[in-house]
Amino acid sequence: MIFSSLLETAWHALATHRMRSFLTMLGMVIGVAAVILMMAIGEGAQVMVRDSIKSMGSNLFIILSGASTSSGARVATGNAPTLTTEDAEAIRNLSDVLAAAPVTSGGAQLIYNGVNWSTSVYGTTPDYIQVRNWSLASGGFFNEADVRNGARVAVIGQVVARELFGDEDPLGKVIRIKQAPFEVIGVLTAKGQSLDGRDQDDTVIVPFSSAQQKLFSNRMRNRARFIMAQAVSEKSMGIAESTITDALRSRHRIGVGQEDDFSVRNLTAIAETAAATTRIMSILLGTIAAISLVVGGIGIMNIMLVSVTERTREIGIRMAIGARSRDVLWQFLIEALTLSLIGCGIGLLLGVGGAWLVGILVGLPVAVTPTSVLLAVGVSFIIGVFFGFYPARRAAGLDPIEALRSQ
Repeated sequence: MIFSSLLETAWHALATHRMRSFLTMLGMVIGVAAVILMMAIGEGAQVMVRDSIKSMGSNLFIILSGASTSSGARVATGNAPTLTTEDAEAIRNLSDVLAAAPVTSGGAQLIYNGVNWSTSVYGTTPDYIQVRNWSLASGGFFNEADVRNGARVAVIGQVVARELFGDEDPLGKVIRIKQAPFEVIGVLTAKGQSLDGRDQDDTVIVPFSSAQQKLFSNRMRNRARFIMAQAVSEKSMGIAESTITDALRSRHRIGVGQEDDFSVRNLTAIAETAAATTRIMSILLGTIAAISLVVGGIGIMNIMLVSVTERTREIGIRMAIGARSRDVLWQFLIEALTLSLIGCGIGLLLGVGGAWLVGILVGLPVAVTPTSVLLAVGVSFIIGVFFGFYPARRAAGLDPIEALRSQ
């Protein structure tokens, strides 16, 4: 009963000075909206990075061919054909490796019924789909027999299926890749963009032998541009990297002190670093936005101090007719809390609406989480108490006689 009376009194006092109350709340409105919006953008960026990491595959390594020297100049890593299909098989047989697939790749023009499409073509082995954690939307994947026999079969991504076939079922159709006919035996599920911005669905996968014999240079026979390998678990990543390095150094007869002619890269670690960077940026954005909440709190304190000065005589009258100091304290504290929480509510609506609008107009993924909402409400409550306590305490500490003398 007492609390409801205090709340009613506080609401009446705020309603009496509507414009001043609104301007006081404006700092909280802007602060909460900014926090919600910035955290939504940051969380959306983290979701995008996590999806990209998931689409790459788990516990993933990429082994690149080493650098070479040509006419006295060093050629970049990956351009020297130092890796072979036998290297991939040796890596595959390591105890800490679940699967390994050699890859040769290049760009190619596709043709079907007069429709042309330029895309990336990957020649590999059946392990590739396991390493990449890729599933099939329809059809199947080629097998080891297809690789041995150089079968002219292809598995295509969603973008290629859409651009070449439209609404037509691609399975069983024959497409030309660099004028060589290949039968479509499968369509991959969509993966979206990779961390480097490449569209993973704009791709064609063919048997390794077919790619080398029919599409790419014969000088690269049994040579892989890179090898993709998957460790048996996340815990074994370090051991797997060491055993892969040791196995390749032994196979390539690299002596002690000599430079490797290959490079082993932990893609999962690289991706996790990108995710950690995104998390830090999200926290930074939220912190910057939270500064405006503090500014809003200072505004509440200033206005409440002005209110105490203006209402000194009113406070004296309340005390003279029996109000206790704690009643006055609670009255002004509730006023501060009311300003803070109403501003928080309006800010929440603006923040959620702004995040939705950014997602539509800019095309960025945004995610308003319960954590960000609870954080904004909690901080607003704390700011209301913290910045409202000093003016409330000052009002409660007034001497009734001196307060009644105030004009």
